[in-house]
Order: sequence, then structure tokens, then C-alpha cells
Amino acid sequence: MIEQFFPELKSYAQNFVASYGYTAIFLISFTESLIQPIPPYPFIVGAPLFKLSTYIAGAVALLGNMLGALVAYYMASFLGEAFVKRFLGERMYLKGESVFNKYGFFAVLIGEPYKLVCWLSGIFKMPLLSFLVASLIARGIRIGAFVFFGNFLEKLIN
Repeated sequence: MIEQFFPELKSYAQNFVASYGYTAIFLISFTESLIQPIPPYPFIVGAPLFKLSTYIAGAVALLGNMLGALVAYYMASFLGEAFVKRFLGERMYLKGESVFNKYGFFAVLIGEPYKLVCWLSGIFKMPLLSFLVASLIARGIRIGAFVFFGNFLEKLIN
């Protein structure tokens, strides 16, 4: 789906990972938590095609996601409600507020897109530890699933 709207970005990300390996996966994961639309998952599954370990790619992606999430959380807290409303749009902001008020921890646990969850967690002053635990669980499970499929792919191509 992303390639329909951002074909150049997808191609750039593939070349970036081919050239810079784990560093590229880290940066893609980090920025995906903040603003950009390319998730790290295809690069985790495709790690064997880039001559990378799926386990290391998954660990690097998780670290990048978590650090990016912290930056988004603190940026939202620092920049304030007016900025976040402009950044996300009034409709998305109000929907996020409703979901966070109703579900709290579980909004982070199952919420997507992740960058939206990170920004809203900061603006609605979710306790940092709760945010980190929910993010670690959610991202760990999601990235773990892609590592599993990457290992499966690696066995097929070897």
C-alpha cells in the first residue's frame, strides 16, 4: 500500500538497507515511531536477502522503535497540545483522545499507527513507565512475528 503513494521512498529505503544494513534498519525504525510511513517489518523479514541476521535486525528494529517512541513522547509533551493538533489534525487528535481516555494502556498495546500512539501518549501525559511497558510488549510481539517469518524465509532460500 505504501508503495502506491510513496514509490520513491520505498525504493530509497530498500537501497538504504542494502547499503547500510543494521544502521538503516535502526534509522527506519526510529523515524517510523516519529513521522515517516515506512515500517521496518519488510526489512526484518527480508533480512536474509540483505545478508543480515533476522534476529539482529529484529533487535535493532525494536531498539530503534523504542528510542523513537521516547522522542515522540517527549516532543509531544514539550511542544504541547496546539502543535500536536496541527501535526495530527483535529479529527485524528479527538479520536485519539477518546481512545486514550477509554482504553489507556491498551490503546498503546494495540494501537496503530504507532507514531500516532507515541505522540498521543505524550500529549495526554500517559505515565512513562506504562507507555514503555505497553510499547515494549506490543512492538516485541509484532517484531518477533516478523523475525519468525524472516527465519522461515531464510530456511527456504538456504
